[in-house]
Amino acid sequence: MKFTLAFGWFSLLMLWTPIYAQIIDQSLCVQCLTTAKAELKKCLEAAISQEDKKSCEEKQETQAKTCENECKIEKAAESAIIREGLSTTHRTPSE
Repeated sequence: MKFTLAFGWFSLLMLWTPIYAQIIDQSLCVQCLTTAKAELKKCLEAAISQEDKKSCEEKQETQAKTCENECKIEKAAESAIIREGLSTTHRTPSE
């Protein structure tokens, strides 16, 4: 009985860790995008000409693309970790 209970807690822990990491990484992605938007706002407030405003928007687009690419890489890594975790917890007795 104790072994079954311990195994159950261990399984939950193995599944929760990648999910918790994914939540944290998503918030990092959101923080990156939020920072890019905040920098755009500051830049637009300081802009004098239309060219300055256009330059601000181009910088923000570049930052946003960088954030999105980083988020995609992180999500791919996390899903690989989750798949790996699931494959190790669901082995057949012959393995």
